[in-house]
Order: sequence, then structure tokens, then C-alpha cells
Amino acid sequence: MATLIHTLSDHSDDVNYCAFSSSCLATCSLDKTIRVYSLSNFAELPYSPLEGHAYAVHCCCFSPSGLVLASCSTDGTSALWDTRDGRRLAVLQQPGASPVRVCRFSPRAAHLLAGAADGSVVLWNVQARKLYRSGKVKGGSLMACAFSPNGDFFVTGSSSGDLTIWDDKMRCLYNEKAHDLGVTCCDISSHPVSDSENGFKYFQMASCGQDNHIKLWLILFADFLGVQLKYKCTLNGHSAPVLACAFSCDGQMIVSGSVDKCVIIYETSTGNTLHTLSQHTRYVTTCAFAPRSPLLATGSMDKTVHIWQLDLKQPCAGQCTVENESKVAIEDWSEDDVSAWLCAQDLADFVGLFKMNNIDGKELLNLTKESLANELKIESLGLRSKVLQKIKELRMTMTSVSVPDEFLCPITRELMKDPVIATDGYSYEREAMENWISNRRSSPMTNLPLQSLMLTPNRTLKMAISRWLETQQK
Repeated sequence: MATLIHTLSDHSDDVNYCAFSSSCLATCSLDKTIRVYSLSNFAELPYSPLEGHAYAVHCCCFSPSGLVLASCSTDGTSALWDTRDGRRLAVLQQPGASPVRVCRFSPRAAHLLAGAADGSVVLWNVQARKLYRSGKVKGGSLMACAFSPNGDFFVTGSSSGDLTIWDDKMRCLYNEKAHDLGVTCCDISSHPVSDSENGFKYFQMASCGQDNHIKLWLILFADFLGVQLKYKCTLNGHSAPVLACAFSCDGQMIVSGSVDKCVIIYETSTGNTLHTLSQHTRYVTTCAFAPRSPLLATGSMDKTVHIWQLDLKQPCAGQCTVENESKVAIEDWSEDDVSAWLCAQDLADFVGLFKMNNIDGKELLNLTKESLANELKIESLGLRSKVLQKIKELRMTMTSVSVPDEFLCPITRELMKDPVIATDGYSYEREAMENWISNRRSSPMTNLPLQSLMLTPNRTLKMAISRWLETQQK
């Protein structure tokens, strides 16, 4: 069941987009503003609304840490805002000054992707606030974009109906005519799916368009195979163009909003309709699931944003959901929690072994290739590598939630202990940067040659990290 629990009516014109962080909801509008609300009580934050765009704001999104909010506008700019006090950190001018329709942060927040009405696609270096790469789609405006969870590639959708896959160096890898009358939105699930035919893990993508359809796709991105895009199925139910679509954080549901004024929630695995919501009185332009709570936000040309409470089904035995992970810190997981996580990662064969060795959350995070081989007696190198990769991903999820992004080394994505400043102006963990420059003389962030290999201790950052660690221990 989906229950309407709150309605936000602060915008004076069409609501164009809404986005969640772990603690906030941001909305933007034709009225040129971005509004930010607390998820605890849906009260507008003291610094809201954010003003500065000269024309309509089309899209907004949070960085993975939630510390930065990006917005883009008809005025041809993307803006970066500090979510702690509402300060505008930067204004990024789109090449050609074309209206910017959509923006997204990369999973590690190193880049901001901005797409415009003239088809231009730009990757901005967030820390330097400079242009990193640029490209252009063939024909039409850029209307949609989404990053893969690992950041290795992103997808754009255009008004000409094309879906284009790009790598992180802005090289066009694949193009597909997906929607006859134009793509309006796309999203990539954070949970990969298995293909029983060949054993590969695929990224699952949804796209929607002016043809009234939502299409599901499977994307395989592998060095030895290149890129493969497989059409999976079409979800029907809307009687008019579909303007928005989004996956839930566990990948089990898809929500869509349409010109027919309806919101439909589908079950991803079957394509069955779970809920049809028809409380909006004009076109539904945007929809988004909250990352760590059973909330859904939908926005409309009726100038409102509806907040829905979802009554989620209980997970099946052996399954692990994002909601459960968020309620219990990983290091506090019980042995049963670890077993559920193993099942969710297609590692169910190890449940008995891990239980026999009393592996709880803390033990799980401390596992190494040596302990897997010598203590748990996992003989297969391939299986040990698979388990370690899943644990690495788990650690990254844990740190991206709790640690401010500026405290993470851009190379390792781990909390820095001995930060140093390189001649490219960025800060890195000393050991990681020393290893980097022992093999190459280019910047990890810009790919440009380093003028010098000198590393300068960043004492100010080290003190800031120490103070932050002290607050976490209280």
C-alpha cells in the first residue's frame, strides 16, 4: 500500500524535479527556485529557497555524501550549493550557454554530468569546478542521463529517441534508438541482475518516453566484451507520454509519472502493477524513492510535491534489503545479517562456512585474502576474489554514507590518515599517491601531467579529519 502522508505546496509554478539525500528532499521549479526540506518532519530548511538562477530550474541532485546539491537551468548554467548552509559554491556555464536540462553526480562525486538542449554533454570536475570532458549527442536535445553504480559508464537519452552509452572518458560506446518520439528519462538500478544463460552480471536500466512506454534494458559493460545492451521488456499502463521513471534503492520496484496525471509503481521482476496513484491534478513530471526510508516523492505541474509512505513487503528468508542494512550499522551485523547479505550477493553457498566460523559484521569487514584462504579454507582463487570484491563494495557503501566526501582519498575512496597535496591541487592519502606516481606522472583527477612529484602535507585537512573522528566517538 502507498499512503499519501504529506503535500508540499511552496512552489509558485510547475515542479520539474525532486531528489532525495539520506536526510533531505530537494525540489525545483519553473519559479526559478530550489527548495530543501528535512525528512524528519518535512519542514523547509532555514536557508531555503535557494535562489540565483535567472530562469526555470529543470533538475537537481545530491552528491553521494549529501553535502552538495547541484541544480541546472534554462539560464545555461549548473550551480553547486552547500547543503549545510545553502551557500552557492560555484556556477558552471554550459559551453554554448544552451539551456541545461539534466544533471547527475558520478557515484564518487568526482564529476557532475550536465546535459543541454543543444545536445551537449559535459563532465565537470567537481573539486576544481572546471570542465573535464565534453561531447554531443547526434540530433535533438539531451533530456536524460544516469550513471552506472560503479561509475564506469553513463547513459544519456535524447529527444530524438536515442539512448547512448559513454565511458568515463566521454567516449561513445553504443547507441540505440529506444523511443520513437523521444526519451524523457532514464535510471540505472544500483543492484545488478544475473543472466542465467552466460553467468554475467548485468546492470538494469529503465527508460521512458513520449511513446507512452517504459522499457527495461540489461547493460553488460566488460573490457573483453565491450558494451552490450539487451532489451528486456516494456511496461504498459500509462495512456499518455511518460515523463519520469526511477528504481527503488533495492531495485525491486520502478515508479513512473505521466502526462495522464498518474503515478504507477511496478514490481521489477514481473512487471506487475503494484499501485496506481492518481492524486495529482496535472502532468506528473518527476518521481523519486528515498534511499533509506520507505518514502516516495512525486512532483507535478499542479505545483505540488506529494510524499508517500510505502508499506513494503517483508523480505523473503535469506534476502537482505537496503532498508535493513541502513537500520543496523554493518559492523554491528549479527551472523544472521551476514548470512542474509551473502544470499543477496549470490554467495549463499558460503552461509554454512561463515556461520561455522562465527563471522559477524565486524569479522566480515576484517576478512582478507589470507584469512579467506588460511582460516576459512576457501581454496578457489576466483571465489576468494569474488568474496573480497563484495566486501570491498560493502566497505565503500559504508564509508560513502558516513564520511564527508572531502575526507576520502580520491584514489582509494578511504578515509585519509596522512593527507598530502599534489601539484595538481588535490589532496590524497600519502601512500596511495606515492604508489600512483611510482608508475605514472599524471594526475589521478585530471589525467594531465604533474608539474612535479612533490607532495606537501595537508595539515589543515588532517586536523579537520581528526576533529571529525572525535565527534564520531562521542
